[in-house]
Amino acid sequence: MPATDYQGSHIGRSILSLRRDQVAAHSMEGGSAHEATGLEVELEAFQRQVTERFLDLSSAGPDELLSLSWVRRLLDAFLCCQEEFRAILFNNRALVSRPPMDRLIAEFNERTVKALDVCNAIRDGIERIRQWQKLLEIVLCALENQRNLGEGQFRRAKKALIDLAIAMLDEKDSGSTVAHRNRSFGRNNNSSRDHRSVGHFRSLSWSVSRSWSAAKQIQAIGNNLSAPKGNEIVATNGLSVAVFTMASVLLFVMWALVAAIPCQDRGLQAHFSIPRQYTWAAPVLSLHDRIVEESKKRERKNACGLLREIYQVEKCSRMMSEMVDSVQFPLTEEKEGEVRQRIQEVVQVFDSVKEGLDPLERQVREVFHRIVRSRAEGLDYMGRANSHE
Repeated sequence: MPATDYQGSHIGRSILSLRRDQVAAHSMEGGSAHEATGLEVELEAFQRQVTERFLDLSSAGPDELLSLSWVRRLLDAFLCCQEEFRAILFNNRALVSRPPMDRLIAEFNERTVKALDVCNAIRDGIERIRQWQKLLEIVLCALENQRNLGEGQFRRAKKALIDLAIAMLDEKDSGSTVAHRNRSFGRNNNSSRDHRSVGHFRSLSWSVSRSWSAAKQIQAIGNNLSAPKGNEIVATNGLSVAVFTMASVLLFVMWALVAAIPCQDRGLQAHFSIPRQYTWAAPVLSLHDRIVEESKKRERKNACGLLREIYQVEKCSRMMSEMVDSVQFPLTEEKEGEVRQRIQEVVQVFDSVKEGLDPLERQVREVFHRIVRSRAEGLDYMGRANSHE
């Protein structure tokens, strides 16, 4: 659907029209009417921000959707929307601390706490991909830039490819119940970890319990999430619309991360119930449908993650394994050329993963810290408001 269907001066107005009617009814009150109009402008700007961000994300082509670069854009959209949402709450602290807003904010904070566990699990999933990347690197060290390709190099590459296939297959078969490594978002990575094997990685302490489920956590984030009714919109001066919007963004972003990145007990069963009058509903629901359809493709149905680079790693490593198994020595000139072409394909996949993982991990860490800070701010000014009563 074209962007013009959602953009322009009418963005957010259909949802906030009840609030506008209330302002008009009290327009003779001067200052209070001006204050309410200012709030309405903030709320409509927030709806516009969310709509434009998700329109941009939904414009991604089939080769871009669920790529590392797309997931980074998704997290960037979350951070920008969350910052504007935080500013709205801060600018309207008096309203936020009164019923029914205090209840809505408390429910939203509960959802964000659950999202913190998802962030931890996703970061562990990124580390798992990094282990696969290191096995690809062994293949390249064995075969790339070698003047003469001999049996020793191929044996080393074959062992790394077998380890990679086992690691990825193990993630598919048992990754739903494999817990993850315990790391704090506040600590920097230790470079000495880089040389640990996949098997050693699994023996480390856990960041979530063995019974923790990403699918259940996503369902918990979305539990009882429903659009505010007219009387609730009026009672909260429209702020309930912003809370529902941000909660929906939180749910979608966490769901998409779980869909893309390997983590414990992944699942795509989350239900999105967004009234169509929300201007951001169409692009969000479109993205949801596209991701679900991607998961149903034959080559992706049993994937350990829908991240496009995971599929590329699996595909290129499989083709490389077939190549290595078919090699006979001494190599013919034609076969050597074919091998070197395959090596260049591995190089491209390796580089795309290497360049994208670190920035993605930094963004996941930033999402984690931003949620923690915003929640602490909210609890602080709500506590101060209660102490003054």
